[in-house]
Amino acid sequence: MTDSSLGVLFEETVPGASMASWVLRRHQTLRLTDLEGGANVSMLLYNRELPIERYNMADTLKAQHTAFLTKGHVLYSDMGRVLCSLTEDTCGWHDTVTGLSDATSVRARYGEQRYATHRNAWLRNARDELLVELGKWGLGARDVVPNLNLFSKVAPDAEGTLGFVTGHSKPGCFVELRAEMNVLVVVSTCPHVLDPAPSWAPKPVAIQVRRTAPPGPDDLCRRARPENERGFANTERLFLGSD
Repeated sequence: MTDSSLGVLFEETVPGASMASWVLRRHQTLRLTDLEGGANVSMLLYNRELPIERYNMADTLKAQHTAFLTKGHVLYSDMGRVLCSLTEDTCGWHDTVTGLSDATSVRARYGEQRYATHRNAWLRNARDELLVELGKWGLGARDVVPNLNLFSKVAPDAEGTLGFVTGHSKPGCFVELRAEMNVLVVVSTCPHVLDPAPSWAPKPVAIQVRRTAPPGPDDLCRRARPENERGFANTERLFLGSD
């Protein structure tokens, strides 16, 4: 869907346990909305022009002194540049550390339902879905790195054991990512690997891409940390004379 008056370029609903990928252009904003509550979006991010540069979980967390992501944070690449900024967030906590579901984890929790016998009701997993999408862009298993899990919260208990927080994301919760370079976005909407739900119930997510203004000198994400100022400066060097 295109709506020039509102700046909206594209809108779509990604069903639960589905996958998608697209290019988010510099200074476009992606809004993801949890339509029913309890969604999970496993996401990988790459520099579209040079996919060997991709989201780096460790640098993102240590540069911003955090273990989770929310409004005001940025997503660093492994070259010290900013891929995306979290400009809005009504959920408040997005998991960064617990990874992806795979065929083994899904089979252990929910049993086995193959496509040959269950058709569209078969049980999928995030890792395999992301690999399918990566293959469309000439990427593969060697390009799977620690991912984001948007709308999911995992927190430690008193003994330090990580546990999934149920009921964290409510219907209508959304997060917005503003691209600071041209970014390849790859997502799966399979349930979180630690989700204790006894039955398979993946949730749909709405996506919207729209035009937005470039960040100014007082941008919240840029000013949140001194490291972020340097990350934005590193990114902007890529686009000298092109904006």
